[in-house]
Amino acid sequence: MRGERLNQLVAIGLAAGLFSGLFGVGGGTIIVPALILLLAYGEREATGTSLAAIVIAASVAAGLQAIYGNVRVAEGLLVGIPAMGGVLVGTWLQQRVPGAVVRLLFSILLLTTAVILVVRA
Repeated sequence: MRGERLNQLVAIGLAAGLFSGLFGVGGGTIIVPALILLLAYGEREATGTSLAAIVIAASVAAGLQAIYGNVRVAEGLLVGIPAMGGVLVGTWLQQRVPGAVVRLLFSILLLTTAVILVVRA
């Protein structure tokens, strides 16, 4: 792996970790767009790579948040267990929808979220 690419991946990981610890986001909102825009990953490869990274980052972040008393385990399970079903359906759909459509839908999601957050501020 070239040095520049390695440095970019490390920077993406650091940014995702910072945002994950600070806001509870990082994978989908930081890693996926960065991999697509900076390293020319396809949507599917960016998503899969991001999910692999999230396993590590989310585990550490959840552990640290638990130390601060910020984790509600029962509610986390009530959200997380059904989310596994959503992951199965979402992954199945992603493999069948053209990459450009996935990119557009993801862009709309991020833009809508940003607008809602600004309006509610």
